[in-house]
Amino acid sequence: MDDVIYLDHAATSAPKPERVAARIARYLQMEGLSAGRGSYRRAVTIGQEIEGGRKKLASLIHAESADRVVFTTSGTEALNLALGCLGQEPGHVIVTSWEHNSVLRPLAAAADRGVTITEVEPGADGRTDPGDVRAAITSETKLICCVHASNVTGVIQPVGEICQLAKERGILSLIDAAQTVGHLPIDVQEMGCSLLAAPCHKGLLAPLGTGFLYLQPGLEDRIPPLQFGGTGTQSEQAVQPAELPYRYESGSRNVPGLIGLAASLEAMSPESIADDAAHQRELTAFCLDRLKGIPGVTVSLPDLPGELRVGVLSLNVEGQDPRVVGTILDEYFQIEVRTGFHCAPQAHQWLGTAELGGTVRISFGSTTSESEIEKLADALQQIAGSF
Repeated sequence: MDDVIYLDHAATSAPKPERVAARIARYLQMEGLSAGRGSYRRAVTIGQEIEGGRKKLASLIHAESADRVVFTTSGTEALNLALGCLGQEPGHVIVTSWEHNSVLRPLAAAADRGVTITEVEPGADGRTDPGDVRAAITSETKLICCVHASNVTGVIQPVGEICQLAKERGILSLIDAAQTVGHLPIDVQEMGCSLLAAPCHKGLLAPLGTGFLYLQPGLEDRIPPLQFGGTGTQSEQAVQPAELPYRYESGSRNVPGLIGLAASLEAMSPESIADDAAHQRELTAFCLDRLKGIPGVTVSLPDLPGELRVGVLSLNVEGQDPRVVGTILDEYFQIEVRTGFHCAPQAHQWLGTAELGGTVRISFGSTTSESEIEKLADALQQIAGSF
């Protein structure tokens, strides 16, 4: 598959680094043990390896301690867990127009028990104005949800200002960092967020089936577990352990995924993440420059400065369903992109692309090259010209 160009890194990074694949293969072929379920040396060693990954991840996001990082099976599970902070009573939640269905759908379910939701639309540049968020706050507001960077357009939101605003008003803040962890430097303490959720299989280059939730100290008393069961600790007790991270990590863990995460994190540092961010900005600028000259191709928010977006772009070809364009790119040019609504329907309402069937999304990874973008631009020029 060397001739295939993969431009769907916003869905998941691919292929995974060799160090990740090699470590998982060795585990599956030579070990295959559960972690935290045995006192024999090999099981203990596997558990220590996973905990080493937790410590490295906590360090990368500047969490207060490693136990503030709870492993989940996905960013979706992490967001659902975080939304447990709403409890069972009515209340008010503020969201942005860029939120993913992993936030919108749990909130739609919460609306059945009386939770009200206010959507704050962005300005012309795609950025949410913290002043508009402030204006939406009521005496009933419990939570402000904000995606760090849109998975449709790549626009980066002013999450620091929004989190500070929430803190000043005694309101919890939840940041969806699915498109930024591993791609942008993140300091949860400086940001001031109450909760930060993300998958590990995107910017962190780990396997699918891995994610995490960061909880600010003290919040565990306000967020119930999604499930209860064996944790490998305090097994003699009939109730769930109160200590983090075990309070939220019931059942046998995804050991292949978590040791793959640990292997990936071995080569990550604040410096490497900053380098990746610069690489993504360069690729995005190069791609925008190539696409702007193609008649019939329209890019969403084309003039947004590079420092305000990650490596995610959305486009449409005049008069064509995005799914048709994506199929042609795949079948005739061996270029893999994502098409449709990208699980963010409100974003498309704001962009005006809902009636078009969404967009063609292009997203870059650490292995993406300018030559691949050149081939994409040439393919789109042929497609737009033929129609």
